[in-house]
Amino acid sequence: MNRSQTFASYSTRIGKVVAFLSQRLDQPLTLAQLAQVGHFSPWHFHRIYRGQMGETVTATLRRLRLHRAAAELLDGPRSIAQIARRAGYGSTAAFTRAFGTTYRCTPAAFRQRRAAPSDTEHRQPALRAQDIAMYTAQIDIFPPVRVAALPHRGDYQQIGATFDRLMAWAGQHGLSNPGARSFGVYYDAPRDVPVDELRSDACLQVPADAPLADGIRWIEIAGGRHAVIVHTGPYAELERAYDWLFCHWLPDSFEEAGDAPVVEEYLNDPSTLPPSQWRTAICLPLK
Repeated sequence: MNRSQTFASYSTRIGKVVAFLSQRLDQPLTLAQLAQVGHFSPWHFHRIYRGQMGETVTATLRRLRLHRAAAELLDGPRSIAQIARRAGYGSTAAFTRAFGTTYRCTPAAFRQRRAAPSDTEHRQPALRAQDIAMYTAQIDIFPPVRVAALPHRGDYQQIGATFDRLMAWAGQHGLSNPGARSFGVYYDAPRDVPVDELRSDACLQVPADAPLADGIRWIEIAGGRHAVIVHTGPYAELERAYDWLFCHWLPDSFEEAGDAPVVEEYLNDPSTLPPSQWRTAICLPLK
């Protein structure tokens, strides 16, 4: 096996480990089990994983659980104590410390950000005055962008694990350019499609001669006119921005949504910044 084949093999195998881990956040897993999933030696797996992912398995697990916890705080019936236990913390105090370190606020304060309950019959969200005031939209014209895409199926809030797999592949092939653009393409409306049937793609702009690994394909993100709003904050709060765009801006804009999926562009690196500083451009195609 030559060097490029070895890189592709490692990328694919680490991707399987990340997918396995993300689907079993509530289960006790050992390094030996994860090594077996990726067909790695248990003696060296932890070093290989850290070399490929830039973090330990424990750090990946903690990050994925805290992201899920943030989503549940904004849109879920569980109490903070229940969410803490589900995230693997033995006490609410320990969870509060860990959550505060990452999200720069307490779980209780984060939960207060969620909008008022929606009218479930008509599915019209109740936007708060501060939500309406915090966003503005502009219309831009974009050229099409060719990207490497890795499909994600299921809860949009869990696409982070698919991005981890995509970035592991990019790192293996020396494609982790700090200036590379990353996108999420979302094909279904989460309020209208069962969670396990939602379709999306994690995307990264890479050179045209990049060697695609298993499951990664080329797609073209359509160009043309788009309404663009920028959300600053945790990805778990993006639904508020979508509600503003579709329920407040679009009806008053004299514009009509185009026949193409919504695209998110991630404007900074979430691995180097706290969630409060994550910037996401939501791009709605227009006719």
